[in-house]
Formats: sequence, C-alpha cells, structure tokens
Amino acid sequence: MQRDKPSAEDVGEGDLSRSIRLSQDRPHSARMYDYFLGGKTNYIVDRQAAEEVLRHFPAVAVAARANRAFMHRSVHYLASVGVRQFIDIGTGIPTAPNVHEVAQQVAADARVIYVDNDPIVLAYSEQLLASTPEGATRYVEADATDAQAVLGAVEATGCVDFTRPVAVNLHALLHFMPDAFEPYVIVRTLMDRVVPGSYLSLSHVTLDFEPAAWRAIAEIYTKAGTPAQGRTHAEIARFFDGLEMVDPGLTVAHRWRPQPASGPSLVSDTDVSLYAGVGRKR
Repeated sequence: MQRDKPSAEDVGEGDLSRSIRLSQDRPHSARMYDYFLGGKTNYIVDRQAAEEVLRHFPAVAVAARANRAFMHRSVHYLASVGVRQFIDIGTGIPTAPNVHEVAQQVAADARVIYVDNDPIVLAYSEQLLASTPEGATRYVEADATDAQAVLGAVEATGCVDFTRPVAVNLHALLHFMPDAFEPYVIVRTLMDRVVPGSYLSLSHVTLDFEPAAWRAIAEIYTKAGTPAQGRTHAEIARFFDGLEMVDPGLTVAHRWRPQPASGPSLVSDTDVSLYAGVGRKR
C-alpha cells in the first residue's frame, strides 16, 4: 500500500536543512500545481497565489487534471509502441501514478530518468525511485533551461542508452520558458541528441481561448519568481518542427486519444486551455 504524502507543513527540520532553498515565504509553481491537483505538498503562500489564479480562471484545476491525464495516456501509448526509455524533464512534485508507474505497467523493463532542479521536488524524490526489478528509475538535478546540462546529467547516470529510442517528456514545462530562454533551441538540442524512432511528448498552456486570463496568470507566476508565457497553437506546433506527429496531432489535451467512455465533451476546450501532442523523430 502506498503511504500518503505528508503535507508541506509536516516536513521536518532535517528535511528543510537538506533543501534550504524551499522558499516557503513565496509561492512555488510546483506546489501550486500540487494544490490544483488536490495534493498536500503546498504552503499557505502557494494556496493564496493559487486562489488568485483561480479568480482569473476558475477552471485551472480542470486544466491541471487534463494535463496529468494526457501524461498518463501518452506514456502508456509510447510504452505500448515499444519505447523503453523515458526522460521526464520538469518532473514536479510526485503524484501517483508517476511516469515510471505508467510505463512499467505496460513494460516492466522500462527505464525512466526524472529531471528537475526544484528543491521541493528533490525533497520528495524518493517516491520516484521505486522501480520494478526489471526496469530502472533515476532522479537527477539539472536546469531545464540548459539542455546540454540536462543531457550531461542524464548520460552520467548510465541509465539511458542513446543508441536506442528515447521519449522526451516536456509536460506543462515550456510555458515557464518565455522566449528570452530560447525554448525552441532547447527542444531542438534535446531532440538532436536522440536517435530516429524517438519521441517528443509535450503539453503547453495556450492563449487561444482566454488570452486575457492567461496573461494575468502569467503575471502572477512571474511576480512570484517563475516567468511564464502562454502561446498560440501555431507557436506550440513549432516545437514539433521536423517531427512526424502521432494522430490526432497537436490538440487540446483532453482530446488527445481519450480513453473509451472518458467523456472529453464533459469539459470544454476553453476550460482545458492546454495543447498537447506527441511527435516521432524520423
């Protein structure tokens, strides 16, 4: 039986001394996302900022759940078509089922590398390391804005064979990289390193449905210390340049290969406001 995660307030002094940069005095994007998902790993400042986001866009929790559900479906799909190696960048606070749990349910020998540089994620990273005997999981610290550093940290684990296909997961990450961070260069650098037959799985907040609300939300995150930028469908599609899109292409997250009877019509595209897609390197 899986043990419930402690709340953020339950983390003891020893844990905090390991992660002195937890920044409990200001909102944190990973903890806010945890709050939207109904988790316990958040502080009062996170909840206050999250409630401000909800005032601008009450359906943001719907978007968060749709993003998580897309991750589950995309990882399940990729494992089903033979991918056995996953690099999950911008992992965030563990929320079961995590990438390795989904992938290893399909293929017990799947190997997953989690990449993040947030101290709060490091504090809970042990929940990401319970692999099957046949597979493997690792957690590495690296800044997603430095693609070469990410690749170097992953290679140093020896857990990924770059001569074989790899799935690169960038879920709900790139909208925290404004254009000044050169996100298109980052994605191209990552995909240049993997062999043909590899995949990019990506989800990204869009401005196409409620641009004013999402610009206001981006300002909330930016003031909290996490720059953010929503993008249009065309701008998000650019991340897949040179890749062959898996059907149904880049679409609103809840419409990407929905499970039978899952009812994508129960929520609107506007409520989700998140594009998602999977592309294959040829």
